[in-house]
Amino acid sequence: MRTRALLGSIFGSVAVLVIGWQAGEAVLASSSTTISEPQASGTTGDTTGGTAGGTGTTSPTSPDATPTETPVASGPSDGTYTGSSVATRFGDVQVAVTVANGTITDVTAVQLTDADGRSVQISNRAAPMLRDEVLASQSARVANVSGATYTTQAYLSSVQSALDAAGF
Repeated sequence: MRTRALLGSIFGSVAVLVIGWQAGEAVLASSSTTISEPQASGTTGDTTGGTAGGTGTTSPTSPDATPTETPVASGPSDGTYTGSSVATRFGDVQVAVTVANGTITDVTAVQLTDADGRSVQISNRAAPMLRDEVLASQSARVANVSGATYTTQAYLSSVQSALDAAGF
C-alpha cells in the first residue's frame, strides 16, 4: 500500500509539472527534490517493529493512518482559446489555440505583425514554423525562428495565454 501511495504521489507530481511547466526549471528542480525526499526519509523513518518479508519498508507513524489516493489534476478543457494580443514594435500578434482530448490540435494566427511589407513577409514565413513547433512540443516552449525574434516572442506569449485559459 505504501508503494502504491508513493507511486500515486509521483504520478501526481509529474502531472503538476506537465500542467505547470511555465514555472520553468525552478519547478523541475524543486519537484525532483520533493520526489526524492520521501524516499530518503522513508528509509530512515521510525518503524514500529519489523516488516513482513524484510522488505525494508516502514510502517506509518500512527497506527490508524491509512493511505489515500492522490487526486490527479484534471486536464485542459476542449475548445478554441484566443490568446492575448501582444504588441510589438512591428504590430500586434494574436493566436487562437484549439484543444481536443487534452492535446493541442491547431494553432491559428488571428493577427500577425503588419507595420510594413517586410514585417508582413517575416510573419508569413515564421507563423507556419511556429505553428508546427507548438503542435510538435504541445507547449509554448519552442525555439525562436531566426530573423523573426519579435514575432516569435509575441506569438509564443499569445499561445501561452491561450494555453493558460485552456488549463494547460
